[in-house]
Amino acid sequence: MRRRARSSPSERYKWTALSNTTLGVFIVLINQSIVIISLPSIFRGIHLDPLQPANIGYLLWLLMGFLVVTAVLVVTFGRIGDMFGRVRMYNAGFLVFTIASIGLSVVPSTGSAGALELIFGRIVQGIGGALLMANSTAILTDAFPQEERGMALGINMVAGIAGSFIGLVVGGLVSEIDWRLVFLVSVPVGVFGTVWAYLKLEDVGERVKARTDWWGNATLAVGLVAILVGITYGIQPYGGHTMGWTNPVVMAEIIGGVGLLLLFAWIETRVPEPMCDLGLFRIRAFSNAGAANLLSAVGRGGLQFILIIWLQGIWLPLHGYSFERTPLWAGIYMVPLSVGFLLSGPVAGFLSDRFGNRPFSVGGMVLASSSFALLMLLPTDFGYVGFAALLFVNGIGNGLFAAPNTTSIMNSVPAAQRGSASGVRATFMNTGFVLSIGLFFSLMIAGLAARLPAAMHAGLVAQGVPAADASRAAGVPPVGSLFAAFLGNNPMRTLLGPHVLGALPASRASYITGKSFFPSLISGPFHFGLVIAFSTSAVMCAVAALASWRAGSGREPQRRRAEPAIDELAAAETEAWVGA
Repeated sequence: MRRRARSSPSERYKWTALSNTTLGVFIVLINQSIVIISLPSIFRGIHLDPLQPANIGYLLWLLMGFLVVTAVLVVTFGRIGDMFGRVRMYNAGFLVFTIASIGLSVVPSTGSAGALELIFGRIVQGIGGALLMANSTAILTDAFPQEERGMALGINMVAGIAGSFIGLVVGGLVSEIDWRLVFLVSVPVGVFGTVWAYLKLEDVGERVKARTDWWGNATLAVGLVAILVGITYGIQPYGGHTMGWTNPVVMAEIIGGVGLLLLFAWIETRVPEPMCDLGLFRIRAFSNAGAANLLSAVGRGGLQFILIIWLQGIWLPLHGYSFERTPLWAGIYMVPLSVGFLLSGPVAGFLSDRFGNRPFSVGGMVLASSSFALLMLLPTDFGYVGFAALLFVNGIGNGLFAAPNTTSIMNSVPAAQRGSASGVRATFMNTGFVLSIGLFFSLMIAGLAARLPAAMHAGLVAQGVPAADASRAAGVPPVGSLFAAFLGNNPMRTLLGPHVLGALPASRASYITGKSFFPSLISGPFHFGLVIAFSTSAVMCAVAALASWRAGSGREPQRRRAEPAIDELAAAETEAWVGA
């Protein structure tokens, strides 16, 4: 394997690389979350009812398409960046992302055709996002010296993950004006970033001359897609069951996907120039920090979904907000989460260069785990001050963790494999976000299925709905009610229909379809599911803290890898593992 040495980056260039890659990661992660909170406005804009059973697939793929593509492709694009130039791949990502954003903002169709066009646009946008995320961290690691890398990666990661929180606020604001602005808001940033990247960024890292590992690329991509698609359809009803985990197609997708990933691992130990050097996982800092990254991403993604359901579907309507305005106010009420993250993230990145990564990555996950445990103690109709304080603490915990964790991963690998390492890191983060959807929706549906039917039946009968009609409405799989809460909608009009509502006194029909009946009805069963979900998040963050401890301080590897000869030795050792 031959490597071509590159010129050392200038003092000025490293700040150019930091600012541009931070902009790229920021806009990608904003687009991960901006659609989540804007879905009600988007579906109203294309005249499609997301609560109709036939349309739930559109809703899921509009939400998941972008995430699945970025999760699947980042490792491949990171390796290609190692081979053909990280800056070249990164620049192409900015261009693809910007073109896709323009296309999404001018989708001409409505109904199911419009939904399919949006899903296709989101997939293309995800390809651009994968190119950006896979190579941005490696570009930064190339540009900054050892002793400043934590600070640089800290700023980059804080801006990126903060983008996933800020996207919730931006989505709530712009969707109030026009749903097309949800996608159009990225276009000016994309155009500016694309031109800037093509003019100013340079390849200053080592480039690996290697052949493309086609079999490795194919088995990884198809295996991940199969698993993530199986998870997507596993949370939909099947054959009278509340979820689809017993669906033979779902089981075949997940089992087949796992089999392909095992085949991928076998291939990577046999080919002379693997796409993903599995020898990297023998490095304790890399494997443990990567596991912590995956677990924290699952917990963070689950928190976002639960908060949106909690605020849009229950708390805001109970406090007098109309269902049409809940996306905006849900984003506003979650601001303490972003503030905590923005305050702690840069500080952790700076201090980890001086004191090592372990205190911050471990402490951050312990703090996040504690906040999840305390959130379980809140009633469904909580007081906002305590709720905001816990969100702030959770944001601080995730901010303390983000930059030191990334620095641990990137400092632990040989210089020539930083693109692959960056891709693996991004895969862990994006896959964790997708897994959080399947995991936490499943946990919430399980919790609702245990208590919601009885609560709904009793509540409807108490309002004069005939017992047969109440049983029919209560027998609908709870995924519909969960999606209704997620979208800030009241599903009672759809569940009961005009015939049943028309037979009731006008005052009772108005109350059933108003602001308080559905949120009050779902609040008890929802809290039961909420406790299950938050306890899972707390355990995940605690395990992430343990993995971060095992990853080490991050200071010794930095000093060793500051010496080129040792760096070459580490790379040669990794190649020897693959050969073995």
